[in-house]
Amino acid sequence: QVPLVESGGGSVQAGGSLKLSCAASVYISSTCGMGWYRQAPGKERELIAILNDDGTTTYDDSVKGRFTISRDNAKNTLYLQMDSLKTEDTAIYYCATHCPPHYWGQGTQVTVSS
Repeated sequence: QVPLVESGGGSVQAGGSLKLSCAASVYISSTCGMGWYRQAPGKERELIAILNDDGTTTYDDSVKGRFTISRDNAKNTLYLQMDSLKTEDTAIYYCATHCPPHYWGQGTQVTVSS
């Protein structure tokens, strides 16, 4: 059983929006920080949004003001609302926990066309 499963990816035109979900099949404490990462073709995986263990959020400059990370503890699900998408946002998006055990999802593809 995969601990984290991402969904919500797809193809969208520049300027559009998508909302990614990361559903956990295992218990994850509400005080466990979580993050969204992405990996574009030929590039390293990068951390773009963090929901810290104290509930605060941190964003990479590349997505600040456009992406919003949130969490529904009752549904054990992490979200990433992505607005004003750009072609450079094209990547595979992953979610991960930031506390032991460190779980990763398998990723969901986001493709933004001009």
